[in-house]
Amino acid sequence: MPYIEPGQRPAIDEAVGRLAEAVRSQGADLNARAGLINYAVTRLLLEILDDEPRLRYHHIALVTGVVENVKQEFYRRLAAPYEDGKAAENGDVYPAHP
Repeated sequence: MPYIEPGQRPAIDEAVGRLAEAVRSQGADLNARAGLINYAVTRLLLEILDDEPRLRYHHIALVTGVVENVKQEFYRRLAAPYEDGKAAENGDVYPAHP
């Protein structure tokens, strides 16, 4: 989960800000940035794994689990409220639950 201690955030936030600016500077819009984002995330994961002297299955499982958790939390916190708003605005397609 992304809820790390406040003291751990500044160095990471600074690096993420520089990375985001590098991505923004090379892609005109989000469509153009999709591959750049994929590359940046992939390189970050590979850099982190590079600390391991020998790659093992549990390293891969751990990293893919983190990526899956990031995806789920991103959807839960950003996409789901957006979708709920659109359903309220335009009418829900799902039937009401009993």
